[in-house]
Amino acid sequence: MQRSAVNFRQSLVSRREFLAASAASVAALLSGCAINPVSGRRQLMFVSEAMDLDLDKKWACHQFSADYGAVQDNDLNAYVSKVGSDEAALTHRPHVPYSFRVVNSVVVNGYTFPAGSVALARGLMLSINNEAELAAVLGHELGHVNARHAGERMTKNMVGMLIVGGIAAYLEYEKEKYTELAAGLGAIAANMLLCRYSRQDETEADELGMEYMTRAEYNPDGMIGLMDTFRKLHKSRPGIVELLFATHPMSDERYETAVARVDAKYQDARVFPVNAERYMDQTSKLRAMSETIEKMQEGEEAMTMKKFGEAESCFREALRQAPGDYAGLLMMAKCCLARHEYGEAQRFAEEAKGVYPEEAQAHHVSGMAKMYNRRYYSALGEFTLYEQKLPGNPNTIFFKGLCLDKMGRKRESASEYLRYLKEAPEGEHSQYAKKRLDEWRYLAQPQ
Repeated sequence: MQRSAVNFRQSLVSRREFLAASAASVAALLSGCAINPVSGRRQLMFVSEAMDLDLDKKWACHQFSADYGAVQDNDLNAYVSKVGSDEAALTHRPHVPYSFRVVNSVVVNGYTFPAGSVALARGLMLSINNEAELAAVLGHELGHVNARHAGERMTKNMVGMLIVGGIAAYLEYEKEKYTELAAGLGAIAANMLLCRYSRQDETEADELGMEYMTRAEYNPDGMIGLMDTFRKLHKSRPGIVELLFATHPMSDERYETAVARVDAKYQDARVFPVNAERYMDQTSKLRAMSETIEKMQEGEEAMTMKKFGEAESCFREALRQAPGDYAGLLMMAKCCLARHEYGEAQRFAEEAKGVYPEEAQAHHVSGMAKMYNRRYYSALGEFTLYEQKLPGNPNTIFFKGLCLDKMGRKRESASEYLRYLKEAPEGEHSQYAKKRLDEWRYLAQPQ
């Protein structure tokens, strides 16, 4: 239910990529429109399926890491993948390379990238009551992919930018990407890769979701139950669905529309199962952690309100219950960073690295803790490992340059600062990088 990447205004693309896309956009204007795979109608579409695949390949991995990686429960991921793949095979675009996983984030949220890389957070999985509701969530995300809502959003934004002056508008929009976030991950960790859908998009995705889930022989009451759960959560615990509602406009109207749609069109499909018992069996390990995850949710809510002492208490209680939880360890590390407790932040980040060595984010958090503690050589090693595991985050390049700068390794630092400015010319740290390069007279030299 969250969001499908990538709003062009919010996408992490270089100036060079924007110029190429702009040229392609002009060519598209001249060459005509695409056929919408769902409606069959012609529509203005500058984003090709190949571009969708490229966006998935480059950025989905960053979002999954920002959400603390896929859960280390192979059975749960296999179960969600089976339900999703069976449903995807019955959509308007069965050829798309769909993939499905549960991520360690504790928020109530789910999302897809434009070429079908789908993720559901643990908090969402705990809010679902049966397999039919799971199929409804997945069907909704498949609806966004099949209707190519992300490409449509990008096209509209690209048209707007071309009309108002292209590059100047792009650079102004770029400034919005790099907001200050815990662990220095930048906009990648702020869920800025994923676009805000319109109410019209959500309505169409709901309609397609119900069509796909019933094709897969799930009871359409699963969609009604899902909508009912979301609207109740919004009233009782608005903080944990804030991101979901920000990216997926939700209202009582969507629930009422689902009820009316089932009554009018899908009465016969009510004979299909909801598979509540199977869902409970497959999610039993996750459900055993429900109190722990609720504590982490409370901690995250406290963090957003800058109540760091309260957040730390919540995370400590969560880790007492589940001492090896990767997300919990990193949330605690970030909380310690916010409280300037850098030694403690490093300790928790190191534990997280041991718990989930394949995942990259712990290296970045550890790097920030070491850098703040003036352990620049060790911090540089962490940022280098992060970039090896997960290349493409401009902020990591900057922090590598900063560590080298603090160590007096001017030439190597300048190389990283120049690389950062190439990737993010109007980034959060661009003024500092330019200042240092100017002081060293590197900006005047041929690049």
